[in-house]
Amino acid sequence: MSGLIYAILWLFFNVFSRVFLRYRTTGQEHIPRKGGVLFAANHASYSDIPLLGCGIPRRVAYLGRATLFPKRFFNWALRSLGWIPLKTDRIDRKAFGEAISLIKAGKPVVIFPEGTRSQDGHLKKGKPGIGVIVAETQCQVIPAYISGSYEVLPMGATRLRLHPVTIHFGEPLEFSSSPGERSRDFYDYVSATVMRRIAELGQVPYPYNHKQESLKSASQPSNAEGEAGNFC
Repeated sequence: MSGLIYAILWLFFNVFSRVFLRYRTTGQEHIPRKGGVLFAANHASYSDIPLLGCGIPRRVAYLGRATLFPKRFFNWALRSLGWIPLKTDRIDRKAFGEAISLIKAGKPVVIFPEGTRSQDGHLKKGKPGIGVIVAETQCQVIPAYISGSYEVLPMGATRLRLHPVTIHFGEPLEFSSSPGERSRDFYDYVSATVMRRIAELGQVPYPYNHKQESLKSASQPSNAEGEAGNFC
């Protein structure tokens, strides 16, 4: 039943966005038709989830902030449609574990590396949570830039605004690491690399500077087990 509801919602949002938002995509040929994969996109609006999903011809699961929908009914409904509630104030091993299991089972998962919506629509630095998933699954990452969603529904807005939306999908990114590697430096490297590619797709400023990247590249690997940083 959840599969049917997902298909109906996917069709509805596709029709709505193409008619009213002049929705289009580029780079869809980079999306694998089967197998586990991680989609990583910028996050500027609540509308990002359905708009990104419209461009992916597969049923996907989404990692999203656990406090996004406090009502129990909405939590249940969205969970059945593939939402994975994520606690963003610490390493949420349960949410990451669910995402990792789905990818290993051949399913696609979406993550927003910035961790939360951008208040001004500009890219923010990515958090290392995406690196945890990549290290555990060795999966490809499909970067995506969502253009126009901030104008459609910016933070604090109560109604949609009609504005063109384009989703730019990039070529798959692959990262070499030892299976099960748990290096915080590797997590940061994955996050920074993905955010750089997202910025390139959107032709927008990259949210890191060369000094920060040099420090990351020169830093020694460290064990991230037990760290309680904000990972996603």
